[in-house]
Amino acid sequence: MGLGIGIFGQVGDFTESMLKRSAQVKDSGSLIPGHGGMLDRLDSFLFTAPFLHGALLYLLKETP
Repeated sequence: MGLGIGIFGQVGDFTESMLKRSAQVKDSGSLIPGHGGMLDRLDSFLFTAPFLHGALLYLLKETP
């Protein structure tokens, strides 16, 4: 599970960076100056949360 979270976290970061480069912007917001915006703080979470949810549902499902 740790490996999956690590991989999906990097995928989220790379995807967000790709979107920012295609839009030709340096920061996705100005709420936290110098940190790239809130999207930079949450980009990995956007990909790891669904993975973790699915993994936990799979691991914790009840078998008849």
